[in-house]
Formats: sequence, structure tokens, C-alpha cells
Amino acid sequence: MHEYSIAYDLYATARTAALEHHAKQVKKISVEVGKMAMVNPDQVTFLFDTIKTDDPLFTNATLDCREVDPETKCPCGYSGSEVYVCPKCGALPELVKGREIVVTNVEIEVEDEKP
Repeated sequence: MHEYSIAYDLYATARTAALEHHAKQVKKISVEVGKMAMVNPDQVTFLFDTIKTDDPLFTNATLDCREVDPETKCPCGYSGSEVYVCPKCGALPELVKGREIVVTNVEIEVEDEKP
């Protein structure tokens, strides 16, 4: 189940960012998941919630997975979302977006600086 390793990587990435910025809490991790990544966002969210349970830094953290449509291009000039057959020439178009899993934002809470 590669969803577990993805959920753990998202947790580890957010934890590293939070520690680098001296966070007291991680609030939200926003992630774009390409529809061609062959990942179930609901499973990733469930596993993330399981992984974070023992970490006080993630007490109320949420994972927001947004699916991203694929984008393709073909040497004939076509660009769009058709992933298997170019509607213009019938060739296999090149997938340029939609396979990736990207952390776009980590929302954290930090201690107020004392004057």
C-alpha cells in the first residue's frame, strides 16, 4: 500500500517545516494530488490521521488533498486533458501535469514573540 508511505512523507515534510519555523502547532497541510498519480486521497487522509495521533505538534492538524486534473500535450500542437489518445492526430499525448503529489502549504501556529 503506497498510500501509507505517501501519508508518512507528507507528515514528515510538514513536521520538518514546522520544526524549522519553531511551530507550536501544525494546523493544516494542503496537498495537490494529480489524478494520474494512482493514489486514493481519502486513504492518504485516513492514514495521515493515524500517523499523526502520537505527535502533540499535530493534535488538530488536518490534511487537505485537492485532486488536480491531468494536462497533456502532443507534438501535433494539441494541449488539453486527454491522456490516452490525442483527439487531433490519434497519437499518445505526453502527460505534463497530473502525476505529482505536491505539498502546497503548511499552516502552522507559532509562539508570539515576547517584547
